[in-house]
Amino acid sequence: MAKFLGRWFSLAIAVAIVVSIIPGFGIVGEKVLAVAAFALFMALINAWIKPIVHLLALPLTILSLGLFSLVLTVAFMNLASWLALSVFGVGVTISSFWWSVIASAIIAFISGIINSIISD
Repeated sequence: MAKFLGRWFSLAIAVAIVVSIIPGFGIVGEKVLAVAAFALFMALINAWIKPIVHLLALPLTILSLGLFSLVLTVAFMNLASWLALSVFGVGVTISSFWWSVIASAIIAFISGIINSIISD
């Protein structure tokens, strides 16, 4: 449970940074709650759904030289956005596919750094 909370915390910090620097991301509701709700659903999707879907989509990922994995990541970000908005009424809105691609790279980089610091 502590590992999941650490990942949720690192995703929340990364999402807060992304929302403040990328113009394609917007906030619905209070900023702290919106980022926390979006990061919660991202952490849940990354823990439960993402490994199974990536395993099932492995042939397509290999055929597309990894680009299908990028499409899945963007789809998971949009799913997390939709879930946060529909369940809690607050969340992060994403304006386009390309902003999601840029944001996913930044979120992966920042949360990876934070997770490596927390795990020590």
